[in-house]
Amino acid sequence: MVNLKEVENDLYNVESRKDRNDEYLYNRRTNIPLPKQPVNYPDAKKHQLVSFVKSGIRIIGYVFIPFNLVIAAILLILSEIVGIIEELV
Repeated sequence: MVNLKEVENDLYNVESRKDRNDEYLYNRRTNIPLPKQPVNYPDAKKHQLVSFVKSGIRIIGYVFIPFNLVIAAILLILSEIVGIIEELV
């Protein structure tokens, strides 16, 4: 059974809670491993360029749907392949 006095003391003793919280945050910060090697971020400009190309191919593919389904399907499949390349850039 929980002692009501202990609960009240915990609630009213703000400094004790603050100390425990600071200790928790300190322990959380010190346990974060730092990367051993520099992070290789992707090139945002190349990603944007490939994304625009993909979108252009996709738009052209949708325009071809009423005229020629085979060409439309080929263009839409090509846009998905370019989308995969986009994620690798």
